[in-house]
Amino acid sequence: MKCINCGTDNKLKDRTANQGRCIKCNHPFAFEPTSMSNVQITDPFFAKAIADISANNTLFFTPKQLLYFLDNRLRKNSKSISRFGWLLPFLLINLVTSLTIFIPLIVNLAFINFFYASSKSTKLNLVSRRQYARNLQIIGGILLFIGILALKSFTLFVIIVLIGMLPIYLGTRQIGRIELLTQDFLISQSQFQAWLERWQQINGSILKILPSPKQENTPATINPDVTAYSFDRLVVCDTASIAQFLIANNFHFENNCAILSITGYPQSIFDTTMQMLRRNPDLKVYAVHDCNPGGIALVHNLRTNANWFLNSEIVIIDIGLTPRQIIATKRGMFIQSSPESAQAAKQLPEEIRQSLSAEELAWLESGKFVELESFTPQRIIKVLQKGIAGSQILESDDSSLLLVGNTGNDMYVVESFG
Repeated sequence: MKCINCGTDNKLKDRTANQGRCIKCNHPFAFEPTSMSNVQITDPFFAKAIADISANNTLFFTPKQLLYFLDNRLRKNSKSISRFGWLLPFLLINLVTSLTIFIPLIVNLAFINFFYASSKSTKLNLVSRRQYARNLQIIGGILLFIGILALKSFTLFVIIVLIGMLPIYLGTRQIGRIELLTQDFLISQSQFQAWLERWQQINGSILKILPSPKQENTPATINPDVTAYSFDRLVVCDTASIAQFLIANNFHFENNCAILSITGYPQSIFDTTMQMLRRNPDLKVYAVHDCNPGGIALVHNLRTNANWFLNSEIVIIDIGLTPRQIIATKRGMFIQSSPESAQAAKQLPEEIRQSLSAEELAWLESGKFVELESFTPQRIIKVLQKGIAGSQILESDDSSLLLVGNTGNDMYVVESFG
């Protein structure tokens, strides 16, 4: 493992003999992959992840964004069975045991069960899952070929063909739904927190990682000359963490907009900012949210809450994540599920439910959700900028925006997230 301080390559025996320090510069290693159980990482791996997610220390990011980023990198680096590495043993076992039908039957069912279970594994990346699903199709094709050779025995032919059709069906079904399968983190929250603390203890604070959003209830003093003005645009986030992330990266300056969260972040300037915004009858509001019941309800809450825009005719544009985008995408988003999310989806107001398709409702009520923090800082900023820019030409036939509900509501959604 290379030392991130001086670049010297330290073998395991060198690291062990020097109490986990570099043999050249004596800099401590934060991680020892050989002593890790389920997931192994190295100091260069962690350092590169930090550099990449921050675009070489130019963008702030949340701890959860780093967790998602590390998880994605680890999945890509995970080893899985090669597409054809299993094929020779599979054929040999079937050939050697062909004297009796029962042993090949057990072997084939064991292979089918293994590949099918692997294609559903929430711990594998989508590439590996798809690979296991294709292996099922290959097994099915081989078995059908064997069945053709067994035409002299009708009973044997029927048995082999039936067994062969099973993996073809399972593999084809898995490939068709692979993008919508849920995932679990390879890294637990406590494990990730321990990594962060260990890294910062040895290498100092991570420059661009954001702390938890502070709840500052004391109003900030703002120059009256500033409050005399207003904003033409407001971005409302469903979480304080995303609002903090956008503010830290100067999204409000670069896009000439105010940024608030539905929870009232940042509290110190919330009331003053809302007073300024209500002065502008041409204000456009952009709703940014996760794809979960709370996020889907964001626009509805903005419309029906007296603290926001109750009885107002302002334009509200949804540029957050929606189920239709998740269902339509082929990018392999990090989909999770929970009983709490399923319960919350079933309790959505009827007005919101009517704006969703049956497929979207079924997706939400199954407990599935996708968080904005599963995307990198660069991608979130790029998509939101694109959504804001596209909304400025609502009068034209902009295919990236979709009118939802009655036109009197002036509520639009971005049809494609990224």
